[in-house]
Amino acid sequence: MPLHGQDDPSDEFGLGLKDVLGQLDREQARVKIRVEARRFGKSSTIIEGLNMSRSALLDLSGNMKKRLATGGTVEDQSILLQGDHRNEAAKLLVELGFPENTIQVV
Repeated sequence: MPLHGQDDPSDEFGLGLKDVLGQLDREQARVKIRVEARRFGKSSTIIEGLNMSRSALLDLSGNMKKRLATGGTVEDQSILLQGDHRNEAAKLLVELGFPENTIQVV
C-alpha cells in the first residue's frame, strides 16, 4: 500500500524503505572478525554477526573475495575467507558502510 500517494515510499533524501532498513542492519550489527586454524595448518578468516539475508551475504562475500584476491564461502550466516585477512576485511567493511565501532577484530 503506497504512502502519501507514492509507489515507493522514500524520505526527503530519496532513500527507499529497503535502503533505510539495510542501513539500520549495518548499524545494529556487531561484527566479529577472527582467524581460525583449519586443516593442514591453513588459516581462515571468519566474519560473524552480519544480520543479512543469504543473498546479501553471498554478494558481500563475492565482493570481499574479489577485493582481497582470495577464496571463500558463506556458511551459517558467516563469511569464511581463505587466509588471514582480519585487518583488510575490517577496512573493507568500513568502506562498505559498516560503522567502525561495531567491528571487533580478534
